[in-house]
Amino acid sequence: MNHHSKTRKFGREEGQRDALMKSLALALITHEKIETTHAKAKSLRPYVEHLVTKAKMNTLAARRHIISKTGSEIAAKTLVETVAPKYKTRQGGYTRIIKLPRREADGSAMAQIEFV
Repeated sequence: MNHHSKTRKFGREEGQRDALMKSLALALITHEKIETTHAKAKSLRPYVEHLVTKAKMNTLAARRHIISKTGSEIAAKTLVETVAPKYKTRQGGYTRIIKLPRREADGSAMAQIEFV
């Protein structure tokens, strides 16, 4: 049976996976659009959408949660003041994943993730 195998591991330990998601989320919030592998984009989507939902609350506790998940006060400020107000009436689905051609070097499936 293949129970409890929802999380992608990316060949990394737990701390490394957390750091990967943190850095990808920071890059996405900063640049509004990033290119990464398709699997990483699919894992990043729920991570970032949870942060945007928190940012819509615009409370001190929400800001602190965002800072802990991204590691940057500037990213938290950007998320709360510029990104979240765009989605005030939206109930989810803040990001879009667009498939790109495979990477030349190793043939990995690539994707672009961006805010809608």
